[in-house]
Amino acid sequence: MPERRSNTSTQPRERRSFPRPPLWLNLLLLIIAAGTFAYASYHRRIVQEKFQIVFRHSDNSPAELNRIRDELSSMDVTKQQLAHELDGRMQYLDSLKGEQFYISIDTRRKKMQFRLGREVVREADVQIGEAKTISSKSGKQWTFVPLKGGFNVTGKQVGMSWLVPEWVYAMRGEPAPESRPTITNGLGRYVITLPDNYVIHSAPAADSPLQGPKPGSFMVREEDLAAIWPRITTGTRVYIF
Repeated sequence: MPERRSNTSTQPRERRSFPRPPLWLNLLLLIIAAGTFAYASYHRRIVQEKFQIVFRHSDNSPAELNRIRDELSSMDVTKQQLAHELDGRMQYLDSLKGEQFYISIDTRRKKMQFRLGREVVREADVQIGEAKTISSKSGKQWTFVPLKGGFNVTGKQVGMSWLVPEWVYAMRGEPAPESRPTITNGLGRYVITLPDNYVIHSAPAADSPLQGPKPGSFMVREEDLAAIWPRITTGTRVYIF
């Protein structure tokens, strides 16, 4: 018998089509996108203008900011130490926008700057007293830690009579006398006091048992402190980083 062929042919399946979005919806999406871009550009411009005074220092601000950033990234410090570092540096950067006199001490560069806003009024070398723990033969201990952060000046004295403390003798390996002497300019002719008995001071007198910077504190040449002395008041900010 002859082979019977089917008349059924394979028909392509009908594809489902989706309706195109209306023109008004496309226009609305374009308007939203343009508005978002415009707002982002506006917001970025406002932020740049707001902080322009910090990042547009006439001479050394960009280099200064980059140096601070690089130093922080390379530091091997504890979380608490890093918090103090950041506190001092960020407050210092914030002061660049102000119109007040303040002191900054860069412990890495060993420089002290007396500044008015962004401008450096005077720069001086600074000697940094070693952070240490001093023990006396009687068992007493005094600990001087690295001072970092932002502080207010608590006072200033010129020609101060200094009662030599016990730790000075312990640091020299000597027993403290029963009656400790009081020495004029024993800590230096100019002394700026900071919290917790830390100081910025000029060189001690020749007859003082302390020669050099007080541990944990800062020693600056007498002529540099004399130059800025009239502008230092209680409440003057000091930034140490």
